[in-house]
Amino acid sequence: VQLQASGGGLVQAGDSLRLSCAASGGTFRTYVMGWFRQAPGKEREFVIIYSWSGGTTDYADSVKGRFTISRDNAKNTVYLQMTSLKIEDTAVYYCAAGRIWTHVAALYEYWGQGTQVTVSS
Repeated sequence: VQLQASGGGLVQAGDSLRLSCAASGGTFRTYVMGWFRQAPGKEREFVIIYSWSGGTTDYADSVKGRFTISRDNAKNTVYLQMTSLKIEDTAVYYCAAGRIWTHVAALYEYWGQGTQVTVSS
């Protein structure tokens, strides 16, 4: 499975942005999908995880009520909709796929290349 993340950019605080993660060479449907982010000088942190087969979602406390995940089966794509963006959301965002329901980045098998999200004041 190859993952291609896209949609990042420079926005102002309070704006919205939608990231995409497209899969090729396989299907998401048996995987757990994760979105993680990494700010400069910080470790990669969990944002959202989603079970494609069960439809279960878990959110980091820092993004609850602001970020949501959705999917397009036909396009084999998962979306991260981000609203009410804050300066502290600035990071490189990565999508990942794995077989274990976990917040631990190291346990995910496949990673997209990352897309930069910068939120300015």
